[in-house]
Amino acid sequence: MRFSFWRNEPQVSEGAPTRAEVPELEGADIAGLVHGQRVGGDFYQFARANPRRVLFGLLDVAGELSENRGIVAAANQTFRDQGPLCLAHDELNEADAMMEFCHELNVSIRAAAAGVRSCAAFVGCYNEEQGTVCYVNAGHTPGLLRYNSDISELPATGLPLGLFAASTYEAPTAAVPRGGALLLVSRGVVEATHKKEEFGLQRLKQQFGQTSLTSAHGVASAALQAVQRYAHSAAEQNDLTTLALVRPPKGA
Repeated sequence: MRFSFWRNEPQVSEGAPTRAEVPELEGADIAGLVHGQRVGGDFYQFARANPRRVLFGLLDVAGELSENRGIVAAANQTFRDQGPLCLAHDELNEADAMMEFCHELNVSIRAAAAGVRSCAAFVGCYNEEQGTVCYVNAGHTPGLLRYNSDISELPATGLPLGLFAASTYEAPTAAVPRGGALLLVSRGVVEATHKKEEFGLQRLKQQFGQTSLTSAHGVASAALQAVQRYAHSAAEQNDLTTLALVRPPKGA
């Protein structure tokens, strides 16, 4: 089984997302993984906004790679350039700043598409001092937040990006307790099929609940391995992308 860990490396082809440089966090660990070659519009990205805030996101631009390269590239560039600007100030309201940031992403996607192009997205801002994530789930697969054996869903807070010029997005805040973790997966993970039955969110929850929370890379990798065991052709069906944030207990 082959996994690619995207880092800050040269672009593979014109229009492909720039490799995401994984930031070091104080008291937490974050990682993203993609399995195989990208065939659709998935990408993940990280950006440090200031010494205590890090932006992360998992986005899925609708369409095949051959038709959405430019849109993916524009969204990726906006994430890296505008995200830090929107979240840089120490005293800002994170919810308002996240809504502004998503507006900027929405504008860039619509401009690059010269019209409407759906882009499901889960975009979060991790506050290292508080151990919280202020997030927008724009029509994306629910984020999964785990603490001990409890797993809760972070469902959609708005429509996908790229649909309407005046879209608005709610930005709630969730705590990531010490010893807890947040897992994001692309639609291709939950929709991977075996004998016409999807892997589904429930199987993902069961797998996540049994995964050791020792590292973000391990959590992201375990989810990919689980879907590949379930549906051997999953990577041929759609993009398989995961992103994990782990907050180890004190002293770990």
